Amino acid sequence: MSLHAGAGDRPAAAGGGNGVVPGGEPSKPAVGPVAAAMLTSQHRLRLNPNKDHKPDSYEDLQLDFTPAIFSSLERYLPPGMLGVNRDDKVKFMREILLKYLPHGERNRAQRHRDYRQKIISNYQPLHREIYTLHAATFFVPSFLKAFTDSTEESFRNIMSEPSPGIFTFEMFQPRFCDLVLSEVENFEKWVNEAKFRIMRPNTMNKYGAVLDDFGFETMLDRLLEGFVRPMSRVFFPEVGGATLDSHHGFVVEYGKDRDVDLGFHVDDSEVTLNVCLGKQFSGGELFFRGTRCDKHVNTGSQSEEIFDYTHVPGRAVLHRGRHRHGARATTSGHRINLLLWCRSSIFREMKKYQKDFSTWCGECLREKKERQRQTIAVSKSELLRNEGESLG
Repeated sequence: MSLHAGAGDRPAAAGGGNGVVPGGEPSKPAVGPVAAAMLTSQHRLRLNPNKDHKPDSYEDLQLDFTPAIFSSLERYLPPGMLGVNRDDKVKFMREILLKYLPHGERNRAQRHRDYRQKIISNYQPLHREIYTLHAATFFVPSFLKAFTDSTEESFRNIMSEPSPGIFTFEMFQPRFCDLVLSEVENFEKWVNEAKFRIMRPNTMNKYGAVLDDFGFETMLDRLLEGFVRPMSRVFFPEVGGATLDSHHGFVVEYGKDRDVDLGFHVDDSEVTLNVCLGKQFSGGELFFRGTRCDKHVNTGSQSEEIFDYTHVPGRAVLHRGRHRHGARATTSGHRINLLLWCRSSIFREMKKYQKDFSTWCGECLREKKERQRQTIAVSKSELLRNEGESLG
């Protein structure tokens, strides 16, 4: 089985909710005296966050990276950095983040910011009310109620887990789905009339649009922080669910004169939220085939890992980005889904130093169990041999 990991190989764009990528040398921005001293002595993050520290907000600043990343990283600053002014903290964290964004990527990121600004300056939204998160009008009551406590029990009360690590639940109200569909159609109409060439969501989808590129970035940030991250903290802690700090939000379209299906792949995310918006369609089922790390991404699937899911408008699927999946052909009608690829810069850094991912990779877990079985078998054999020698 050949797996296209390229569903998420569209280069990550800083400041656009697309995270950061490894490589390159950091630039050397000027820093204040306190931060300068820290840079020379211990320019690194703490392993464990300071849970009692309340981070600053960076929403009002024009930054290279999405503001949520700075708020998330701040809890990991060395103790001596927590009390310095915000500007020094920004410079300190930016120096770390730039290690993951080489010079060529920084230029590309600036071009993407210019591209996005050109769209936002010229496109006139049809339904401005959906560009700001209004929980009571976006979500069904059962979904909102689960966040009163934000516990595993409250979440499981509204969820099904039809296969390990795949959670489904009612999420969006029909009216909200209709408004998003209408907005996407209006955007596509503007794109065609203006003859504006837009970037598609990823390398596998030829249709659809990046929601962040035409004004939805802040709303989707709120969706990540207020709703996806609390669920991921409970269900996906081993892949950085508690530290999700950036996103890539988009819609995909399937049907006649659109994409028909989607090949077998993994997402460029730690956690993926996938919500069907509509319309009328048949086919288009998701098929899941087990979670894998990079080393094992092309290994076979076990029978217990095989699961197919049928989309229902307004209903969400939440799963690990490394959970291999694809979409079968949409045989009639028109299907549109909203996806949010949620990422953790902290998890991506920590993952570089791990070799065993048996807490979430199915193949790593099987290899670990096999090593344990062989160790036990060898121990039994030695015990039996020793016992036989003593009796002889």
